[in-house]
Amino acid sequence: MEKDNTEELIRQIQKTRQELASSLYNDFFSEPQVSGNLPKSDPNAGADKTPVPENRTDTPSSGGVQTAEPQAQTAQGQGGAQEPPQPEEDPMDTLNSLIGLDKIKHDVKELTDFARIQKARKDAGLKSVPVSLHLVFTGNPGTGKTTVARILAKLYAQIGILSKGQLIEVDRSGLVAGYIGQTALKTQEQIQKALGGVLFIDEAYALASRQEDFGQEAIDTILKAMEDHRDDLIVIVAGYTGPMEEFINSNPGLRSRFNKYIEFPDYTLDELMGIFDLNLKKYDYTIEEETRGHVREKLASEKLATLENFANARAVRNLFEEIITNQARRVAEMKDPTLEDLKLLTNEDLTDPEEENLDAAAFVNAVAESEAADAQEPQTADPEAAEPENAEPENTEPKTTEQETDAEE
Repeated sequence: MEKDNTEELIRQIQKTRQELASSLYNDFFSEPQVSGNLPKSDPNAGADKTPVPENRTDTPSSGGVQTAEPQAQTAQGQGGAQEPPQPEEDPMDTLNSLIGLDKIKHDVKELTDFARIQKARKDAGLKSVPVSLHLVFTGNPGTGKTTVARILAKLYAQIGILSKGQLIEVDRSGLVAGYIGQTALKTQEQIQKALGGVLFIDEAYALASRQEDFGQEAIDTILKAMEDHRDDLIVIVAGYTGPMEEFINSNPGLRSRFNKYIEFPDYTLDELMGIFDLNLKKYDYTIEEETRGHVREKLASEKLATLENFANARAVRNLFEEIITNQARRVAEMKDPTLEDLKLLTNEDLTDPEEENLDAAAFVNAVAESEAADAQEPQTADPEAAEPENAEPENTEPKTTEQETDAEE
């Protein structure tokens, strides 16, 4: 019996770790939502259509897809009722559910409203203003740039600016090859995947940060694609604020196409704690109030120590993973852990005793090595310091008149 309980506990812990490791980055910004992402392998899938299984029919209703009663009964007879697919959430609702990012939400709504009206004017036969929809996202890591880019792709597909609305995320390694002539082909491959959606280039300034010209070849290929597919491709480049501004201003072609910047600020401490609480809820954990206070202190300390490149939501994710790993180690040592034991995070889970012991041992060894090195250094003699023990100090002050008289007597 004890062995069965231990094996079941290990399976639960492994399952939790696997779910956490494979979770999408935007799990740390909002409640779990129905993704609605189209499979990347299906280029014919429409962004505004929800696939309907063969054993279901659609009926006009505010509740979305309804299950035909006879077919549902058949499904039950074959081994249980199948849950109807959930309606895809509106991208703007997803955006509004994100923690913080108030200025970003305003900018995105402004962009989509403008694009919607320009399209309506064009469809009505009116002249539309040719405005670039390509964007520059700037800010520290973990501030939601990729998540907002994904939502923006769906919004543009929803209003008909893009035909599909998928997001293809790449960095320098996904665009640049090691030999002349291969970079253009590699970049074109990513562009083809992104047609109908958004090509998101993270740390785009890395394309122009080296002496060789392979990165420039990728830039030239992307600029040409932006011109050739201006009606069905949007490019978003992202990275730290300073390097991104230098990158855009270094190339006239980039500067003319990327004229809209959106700055992603760091999260406040309250917002970071909100993200941490979302993870607790998503993965069925609870936490003692005192322990939650210590988590807040840890995040505040890390934020102050790394103001220029604080990892924001990534820092929350790393801390959360560290805490639940420590909790798993603690609970694994229990004989018969309860359901509450499996869920509760305590002060003990904030640190790893074994790691602390290793750090302490390393510190002691470093001190010992430093002292040994100091002891081996040759002692240099100070000639001024070598004086007889009983020698009286020489009086260097000038003699007064009385002193001179005494000396004469």
